[in-house]
Amino acid sequence: MSNILKIVLNRAGIVPRHFSTAVAATNTATTPTTPGSDLSDEPVNIRNPYKQERKLCILCRMKIHPDYKNVRLLSQFQSPYTGRIYGRHITGLCKAKHDLVQREIFKSQNSGFMGTYTKSVDFTHDPRLFDPERPMRPHKY
Repeated sequence: MSNILKIVLNRAGIVPRHFSTAVAATNTATTPTTPGSDLSDEPVNIRNPYKQERKLCILCRMKIHPDYKNVRLLSQFQSPYTGRIYGRHITGLCKAKHDLVQREIFKSQNSGFMGTYTKSVDFTHDPRLFDPERPMRPHKY
């Protein structure tokens, strides 16, 4: 482009794309604005009204760390009929605590504190932490 065309476009307020940003910056009108004024275009920090409270599993909420020697707690997560460990969708545990409970149950079974196929009769009348017939989360099966 010729210098004359640049001058004409600059006076008209038209800045082509391929011009430098320095030319474009001189053409824009700058008005000083403060963050609190009505002319400010900055975002305002407000609390999200649609954000739901984070759900914690019962072990995280009560800050309980399962141990392989605590058979009464671990037997809550084992079926009384088959000895299988209930899934996360039934117990409502987070992944980290469920994996920890599963490891501690295997450790307890290997050390002889818990039965492998059945639940001890001493713990059948304990209060239930969850209902195995009504899962907390839906499951594909």
